[in-house]
Amino acid sequence: MVAIGLQAVLRIGTIRDLREEFALARVRDIRFIPLSCPLPQPYGMAKSLANARQTTLVVVETDVGVTGIGEAWGMPAVNLAYLPLVKDYLVGTHVCDVELVFARIIARHYHFGVQNQLMGAISGIDMAAKDALGQVVGLPVCQLIGGRASESVPVYASGGYITESPDEDFAPQIEAMAAAGHGAVKIKIGLGPDSDELRVKTARRILGDNVDIMVDINSNYTLDLAKASIARLAPYQIAWVEEPLTPQDIDGYELLQRASPVPIATGEALYTVFDFKRLTDRHAVDVLQPDLSLCGGFWQGRRIADLGEANHLRLSPHVWGSGIGLAAGVHFVASRSPYPHGQNAPWPTLVEYDVGENPLREALLSEPLIAVDGRIAVPTAPGLGISLDWDAVKRFMQ
Repeated sequence: MVAIGLQAVLRIGTIRDLREEFALARVRDIRFIPLSCPLPQPYGMAKSLANARQTTLVVVETDVGVTGIGEAWGMPAVNLAYLPLVKDYLVGTHVCDVELVFARIIARHYHFGVQNQLMGAISGIDMAAKDALGQVVGLPVCQLIGGRASESVPVYASGGYITESPDEDFAPQIEAMAAAGHGAVKIKIGLGPDSDELRVKTARRILGDNVDIMVDINSNYTLDLAKASIARLAPYQIAWVEEPLTPQDIDGYELLQRASPVPIATGEALYTVFDFKRLTDRHAVDVLQPDLSLCGGFWQGRRIADLGEANHLRLSPHVWGSGIGLAAGVHFVASRSPYPHGQNAPWPTLVEYDVGENPLREALLSEPLIAVDGRIAVPTAPGLGISLDWDAVKRFMQ
């Protein structure tokens, strides 16, 4: 008979405890908490300005006492309307199995389609379930979904918003991003080719030649306008033109991608890998931009990233919500390899880092994720590696 040392016995006991806890990690309850904060000054995009920032906080409680958090994009009231449906499917499900349930939901309720708030609700639940699972097994989310490719990820500052006084308010926004030392910056355009060139010319003058500038039209143009604008902007060395056309204009994207001297990026308004496949099948895009809070969470985000990799396209997740969505984007990028690049990535995968007025981005978290020298450290704690300031949550509850 082989003697077993005390340390081995304790270790076996610990493993058994972990196995038992893991086996019991089932969804006990799901809560949606609507959050909103008014803005002192409206800002936004060419299509419209926002008077407030809002999101839906998703809380997934498990039978082992572990709670995960996520973020669902869109109008909280609409997300709340979907909650009874998704809870009916998910309560009692193991946190490892939620993706199978999501697939069952969209297959059974195919009349709903996927371009709706049902996917937003699923996205937030998937984030929260991965957060809970990471806490149960003691691993950061990035290692659950692919690995930890780096200790920090690069970001681009998203600002230069359109306001009620766009001519007066634009330059100060760019000056603030320049002072912060961001190496890549995205600005809003889309008010017309003349305005586009003026805004880009101003940004280039303030930022200098060594900062990458991306522009975002927010789907406000038709094909002819997009071509006219890009022709004016190309001499300023633009890194990409984002959402030049409406998401439905796949034909237009294909024609524009062929003609444009500037890379075309899009995807923040697309849901599931099926939407993105319509673009990649037509070779109509250069950079894929899934938003994990609406595209289907990490569940669909990984499939979209794999689709991009299979088609040799770049990836850059869209983030325009709270600090929870930012944390998800950081883990997502940290989990991806730089394929087809090796050690040297000429254009690394960037996370969008919104620098507009938004208390939900920083005040919501006990320790906000802050970009330093153009990078955000990947959290090392289990799950998403973030914790909520519940006093702040109460302040922002609708």
